[in-house]
Amino acid sequence: MNTRQVFAGNFLKMVYLIIGIAVFSWSSGSALANEKPRVFVLTDIENEPDDAMSMVRFLVYANNFDIEGLAATTSVHQQHEVATWRIKEIVEAYAKVRDNLEKHEPGFPTADYLRSCITEGLPEYGVKAVGEGKDSPASEKLIEAVDKNDARPLWVTVWGGPNVLAQALWKVRETRSKDELDKFVAKIRVYTISDQDDSGPWLRKEFPNLFYIASPGFSAGGAYHYATWSGISGDYFHARCTGPDFTLVSNEWLHKNIQSKGPLGKEYPRWDYLMEGDTPSFLNLINNGLSDDDHPEWGGWGGRYEFYTPRMRRWFLYPETRPFYTDAEDEVMGADGRWYEGNHETIWRWREAYQNDFAARMDWTIKDVDDANHPPVVKVDHSTRLTAKKGDKIELSATACTDPDGDALSYEWLFYKEAGTFPVSSARSGQPVAIQNFDQQKAWFTVPSRRVMSPGTGTMHIILKVTDHGSPRLTRYQRIIVTVED
Repeated sequence: MNTRQVFAGNFLKMVYLIIGIAVFSWSSGSALANEKPRVFVLTDIENEPDDAMSMVRFLVYANNFDIEGLAATTSVHQQHEVATWRIKEIVEAYAKVRDNLEKHEPGFPTADYLRSCITEGLPEYGVKAVGEGKDSPASEKLIEAVDKNDARPLWVTVWGGPNVLAQALWKVRETRSKDELDKFVAKIRVYTISDQDDSGPWLRKEFPNLFYIASPGFSAGGAYHYATWSGISGDYFHARCTGPDFTLVSNEWLHKNIQSKGPLGKEYPRWDYLMEGDTPSFLNLINNGLSDDDHPEWGGWGGRYEFYTPRMRRWFLYPETRPFYTDAEDEVMGADGRWYEGNHETIWRWREAYQNDFAARMDWTIKDVDDANHPPVVKVDHSTRLTAKKGDKIELSATACTDPDGDALSYEWLFYKEAGTFPVSSARSGQPVAIQNFDQQKAWFTVPSRRVMSPGTGTMHIILKVTDHGSPRLTRYQRIIVTVED
């Protein structure tokens, strides 16, 4: 093959990759630049290695977000200092690989822009950093971000203590009218990794309309063992999980697939307790076709959460006073072929997919487009919102799926029982609805008419998983919601 042919082939492949990204963005409706989620990170980085690990993963997905702030904070584990310097170190490593990332997918922010996002809270613990005279560069930047003339909500992902957010809300409440405060609060979406200081419970009590996702509680009372987020990797220490594949979150796997890959990989430390406990706070914001920002109860890589007021547990600081999005349970087949049910399962059920995806993105930091794998483009041949009655046959089709690298594709259709509201009971463990030809491009199922509890109506969530045969194998999704009417 001559030089002209090689150039033409590479050019066409790049065009195909860009078209594939554009098609996926159009079909999923969340990756276009003006529809990216806005994100403001609060991190007690350097209290232990996992925050630095999460920051590396966050930055290789930086084109999925509009990043508004990267703030160093305190927590119960790091009460009197903030490690802004560590965020800067990781951003400098990102600067060395950003242009290579951009070759694989567009939209990565410049290093200069990310440098402008770095800020810090006060080096004080919890609600001691809230009140008159407690403003910080981070709390002021957070207020500025919420006040932007932007219709999109601001996601505040809290990897440590949330007292920066608490101070921002305290100041707005003190200086603005109730109507202005309500509008301010309505623009915020919070995902906290447990309660890593006493300002988390304070926030939920003082601002009852604040959108909040949390597994509440303090570590001293065993809260981390029970928290949904620990399902990302806490198999042997925090979550005590026995169902997932532990090898995918071991230090050995991480060294081979993450740490050995270029300047950014070098910033990814070995774990002491578990891998990336903070990562679930942004996993559901990644544009993979599975999750929906407005519906934590639908589930995704970052877990599934239901809206209710949790009962008092021994690891809570005090009883919860209002509903928020908190722990939900899924029934999932484990790596050992046994069924497991719990809140950790809502995350570890996707472990192979999110780990492979991370490994591929680390490849993007050092490899040319031709030498790396890229995710498939998923598109079904019909509407993603269907209506039906009990006993109806629902036909599913996904013949339009493609892969930018030309890899073969595998298909799996699954019924995500817990994400919907249709009240069907299981005939046998984990299999309430059988999807025929579940591993083919075209499949079908019958809406159950037996073992259906009152009222006999509701939604059924069907998830299409499409996985390529590249290395590592990458998965993307499409969710079809069937509304069963009486």
